[in-house]
Amino acid sequence: MGLEEKLPGGVLLGTVESFVNWSRKSSLWPATFGLACCAIEMMATGAGRYDLARFGMEVFRASPRQADLMIVAGRVSQKMAPVVRQVYDQMAEPKWVIAMGVCASSGGMFNNYAIVQGVDHVVPVDMYLPGCPPRPEMLLDAILKLHAKIGVERLGAHRDVSIGTAQ
Repeated sequence: MGLEEKLPGGVLLGTVESFVNWSRKSSLWPATFGLACCAIEMMATGAGRYDLARFGMEVFRASPRQADLMIVAGRVSQKMAPVVRQVYDQMAEPKWVIAMGVCASSGGMFNNYAIVQGVDHVVPVDMYLPGCPPRPEMLLDAILKLHAKIGVERLGAHRDVSIGTAQ
């Protein structure tokens, strides 16, 4: 046997950071924020066929104070931009944002004064999900990629949240 030390059975080793990140990614609570046709696909993702419950996020929160993931589904008008920012500001830290659909990501086909040309002008975005409208499988893939991103984050402030407000 020598001088090596043996651990008793049933002992799990890891860092506090890895445990915290695992618990964060395993219990994301999305905020209900559907603005256009992409919201139908977002609702379909939460239904039985695609089943977001297996990721621990089956309940879309109606209150931003209970949510830590905002899925901006659809086009954001200039009138809605301050509301999007207010909901984002009311969410608890740490918080993440998915821009779902080409309209939320870049304004889409609506290149005019009424539509914000990308929700990243209003709130910081962690994951862009293209498509018009993106399928539920694509949203599940974006959520899995966000899980991977959360899994390697450092503890503490994870990004600069001083993105400007809507113009």
